Amino acid sequence: MNKLSGFFALGLLFVLSSAFVFNNDVEVPQEENIAKLVKWYSWEEAVEANKTTPKKFFVDIYTDWCGWCKKMDANTFETEKVAAYLNENFYPVKFNAEQKETINFAGQDFEFVQSGRRGVHMLAYSLTDGKMSYPTTVTLNEKMERIMISPGYKDVDKIMKELKFASEEIYKNKSWGQYNASR
Repeated sequence: MNKLSGFFALGLLFVLSSAFVFNNDVEVPQEENIAKLVKWYSWEEAVEANKTTPKKFFVDIYTDWCGWCKKMDANTFETEKVAAYLNENFYPVKFNAEQKETINFAGQDFEFVQSGRRGVHMLAYSLTDGKMSYPTTVTLNEKMERIMISPGYKDVDKIMKELKFASEEIYKNKSWGQYNASR
Protein backbone atom coordinates (compact mmCIF):
# COMPACT_ATOMS: atom_id res chain seq x y z
CA MET A 1 0.00 0.00 0.00
CA ASN A 2 2.87 2.35 0.81
CA LYS A 3 4.40 1.83 -2.66
CA LEU A 4 1.02 2.46 -4.28
CA SER A 5 0.50 5.73 -2.40
CA GLY A 6 4.07 6.78 -3.33
CA PHE A 7 3.36 6.19 -7.04
CA PHE A 8 0.03 7.96 -6.68
CA ALA A 9 1.69 10.99 -5.04
CA LEU A 10 4.42 11.04 -7.70
CA GLY A 11 1.80 10.80 -10.47
CA LEU A 12 -0.27 13.59 -8.89
CA LEU A 13 2.84 15.78 -8.64
CA PHE A 14 3.63 15.13 -12.34
CA VAL A 15 0.07 15.97 -13.41
CA LEU A 16 -0.01 19.18 -11.40
CA SER A 17 3.41 20.33 -12.61
CA SER A 18 2.47 19.50 -16.22
CA ALA A 19 -0.73 21.49 -15.88
CA PHE A 20 1.29 24.46 -14.65
CA VAL A 21 3.97 24.23 -17.35
CA PHE A 22 1.66 23.47 -20.29
CA ASN A 23 -1.28 25.61 -19.27
CA ASN A 24 -2.69 27.28 -22.39
CA ASP A 25 -5.17 29.31 -20.38
CA VAL A 26 -2.55 31.78 -19.16
CA GLU A 27 -3.41 35.17 -20.62
CA VAL A 28 -0.48 36.76 -22.38
CA PRO A 29 -1.07 40.09 -24.07
CA GLN A 30 -0.61 39.54 -27.81
CA GLU A 31 0.78 43.00 -28.60
CA GLU A 32 3.68 42.50 -26.21
CA ASN A 33 4.71 39.19 -27.76
CA ILE A 34 4.30 39.91 -31.44
CA ALA A 35 6.87 42.03 -33.21
CA LYS A 36 5.64 45.47 -34.12
CA LEU A 37 4.65 44.95 -37.72
CA VAL A 38 5.11 47.43 -40.52
CA LYS A 39 2.05 49.58 -41.18
CA TRP A 40 1.99 49.31 -44.97
CA TYR A 41 0.31 52.06 -46.98
CA SER A 42 -1.05 51.98 -50.48
CA TRP A 43 0.60 54.48 -52.83
CA GLU A 44 -2.46 56.75 -52.65
CA GLU A 45 -2.64 56.61 -48.83
CA ALA A 46 1.03 57.54 -48.47
CA VAL A 47 0.77 60.43 -50.92
CA GLU A 48 -2.29 61.75 -49.08
CA ALA A 49 -0.67 61.37 -45.62
CA ASN A 50 2.46 63.14 -46.87
CA LYS A 51 0.40 66.25 -47.61
CA THR A 52 -0.22 66.89 -43.91
CA THR A 53 2.77 65.13 -42.32
CA PRO A 54 5.75 65.01 -44.67
CA LYS A 55 7.96 61.92 -44.40
CA LYS A 56 10.22 59.97 -46.66
CA PHE A 57 8.76 57.07 -48.66
CA PHE A 58 10.00 53.50 -48.62
CA VAL A 59 8.49 51.53 -51.52
CA ASP A 60 8.74 47.74 -51.55
CA ILE A 61 8.12 46.66 -55.15
CA TYR A 62 7.12 43.00 -55.31
CA THR A 63 5.04 40.46 -57.20
CA ASP A 64 2.77 37.73 -55.83
CA TRP A 65 4.92 34.97 -57.42
CA CYS A 66 8.30 36.25 -56.12
CA GLY A 67 9.81 33.83 -53.59
CA TRP A 68 12.53 36.25 -52.47
CA CYS A 69 9.86 38.90 -51.85
CA LYS A 70 8.03 36.52 -49.50
CA LYS A 71 11.29 35.61 -47.78
CA MET A 72 12.11 39.30 -47.27
CA ASP A 73 8.62 39.88 -45.85
CA ALA A 74 9.08 37.07 -43.33
CA ASN A 75 12.75 37.50 -42.41
CA THR A 76 13.30 41.25 -42.72
CA PHE A 77 10.08 43.26 -42.54
CA GLU A 78 8.59 41.07 -39.78
CA THR A 79 11.38 41.96 -37.33
CA GLU A 80 10.64 44.47 -34.62
CA LYS A 81 13.76 46.52 -35.37
CA VAL A 82 12.97 47.05 -39.07
CA ALA A 83 9.23 47.51 -38.57
CA ALA A 84 9.68 50.11 -35.84
CA TYR A 85 12.24 52.06 -37.88
CA LEU A 86 10.09 52.02 -41.02
CA ASN A 87 6.95 53.06 -39.16
CA GLU A 88 8.70 55.94 -37.43
CA ASN A 89 10.73 57.38 -40.29
CA PHE A 90 8.89 56.53 -43.52
CA TYR A 91 5.62 55.95 -45.24
CA PRO A 92 6.19 52.28 -46.06
CA VAL A 93 4.41 51.42 -49.32
CA LYS A 94 3.81 47.85 -50.47
CA PHE A 95 3.54 48.06 -54.26
CA ASN A 96 2.61 45.08 -56.44
CA ALA A 97 4.40 45.63 -59.76
CA GLU A 98 1.65 43.68 -61.50
CA GLN A 99 -1.38 45.40 -59.98
CA LYS A 100 -4.09 46.27 -62.47
CA GLU A 101 -5.46 49.45 -60.88
CA THR A 102 -4.62 52.78 -62.50
CA ILE A 103 -2.87 55.28 -60.22
CA ASN A 104 -3.08 58.99 -60.86
CA PHE A 105 0.00 60.68 -59.52
CA ALA A 106 1.31 64.19 -60.21
CA GLY A 107 -1.32 64.67 -62.91
CA GLN A 108 -0.36 61.51 -64.79
CA ASP A 109 -2.17 58.17 -65.04
CA PHE A 110 0.05 55.15 -64.45
CA GLU A 111 -1.50 51.93 -65.73
CA PHE A 112 -0.77 48.24 -65.96
CA VAL A 113 0.68 47.24 -69.33
CA GLN A 114 0.31 43.64 -70.44
CA SER A 115 3.50 42.10 -71.78
CA GLY A 116 3.64 38.39 -72.57
CA ARG A 117 2.14 36.23 -69.84
CA ARG A 118 2.56 38.95 -67.25
CA GLY A 119 2.96 42.67 -67.42
CA VAL A 120 4.08 45.62 -65.37
CA HIS A 121 2.51 48.60 -63.70
CA MET A 122 4.03 51.73 -65.19
CA LEU A 123 4.48 53.41 -61.79
CA ALA A 124 6.74 50.53 -60.69
CA TYR A 125 8.52 50.82 -64.04
CA SER A 126 8.97 54.55 -63.56
CA LEU A 127 10.19 54.26 -59.95
CA THR A 128 12.88 51.74 -60.96
CA ASP A 129 13.92 53.41 -64.24
CA GLY A 130 12.66 50.31 -66.03
CA LYS A 131 15.07 47.96 -64.24
CA MET A 132 12.46 45.46 -63.16
CA SER A 133 13.59 42.81 -60.69
CA TYR A 134 11.93 41.61 -57.52
CA PRO A 135 12.14 42.53 -54.79
CA THR A 136 13.31 46.08 -55.38
CA THR A 137 13.07 48.86 -52.83
CA VAL A 138 12.94 52.54 -53.68
CA THR A 139 13.35 55.38 -51.21
CA LEU A 140 12.01 58.85 -51.93
CA ASN A 141 12.31 62.08 -50.00
CA GLU A 142 9.33 64.09 -48.76
CA LYS A 143 9.10 65.86 -52.15
CA MET A 144 8.84 62.48 -53.90
CA GLU A 145 12.35 62.78 -55.33
CA ARG A 146 14.20 59.49 -55.57
CA ILE A 147 17.02 58.87 -53.09
CA MET A 148 17.89 55.32 -54.07
CA ILE A 149 16.85 52.21 -56.01
CA SER A 150 17.97 48.96 -54.39
CA PRO A 151 17.24 45.65 -56.13
CA GLY A 152 17.38 42.27 -54.43
CA TYR A 153 16.77 40.54 -51.14
CA LYS A 154 18.05 42.33 -48.04
CA ASP A 155 18.55 40.96 -44.55
CA VAL A 156 17.97 43.07 -41.44
CA ASP A 157 21.48 44.57 -41.32
CA LYS A 158 21.52 45.57 -44.99
CA ILE A 159 18.02 47.10 -44.95
CA MET A 160 18.78 49.02 -41.74
CA LYS A 161 21.89 50.47 -43.34
CA GLU A 162 19.86 51.59 -46.36
CA LEU A 163 17.08 53.02 -44.20
CA LYS A 164 19.54 55.04 -42.13
CA PHE A 165 21.27 56.29 -45.29
CA ALA A 166 17.93 57.77 -46.38
CA SER A 167 16.36 58.83 -43.07
CA GLU A 168 19.51 60.45 -41.70
CA GLU A 169 20.00 62.18 -45.06
CA ILE A 170 23.52 60.85 -45.47
CA TYR A 171 22.81 60.79 -49.22
CA LYS A 172 23.15 64.59 -49.24
CA ASN A 173 26.88 64.35 -48.44
CA LYS A 174 27.91 60.86 -49.63
CA SER A 175 26.99 58.48 -52.39
CA TRP A 176 25.65 55.07 -51.42
CA GLY A 177 28.94 53.54 -52.59
CA GLN A 178 30.98 55.84 -50.31
CA TYR A 179 28.70 55.24 -47.34
CA ASN A 180 28.51 51.49 -47.87
CA ALA A 181 32.31 51.20 -48.17
CA SER A 182 32.89 53.21 -45.00
CA ARG A 183 30.77 51.00 -42.75
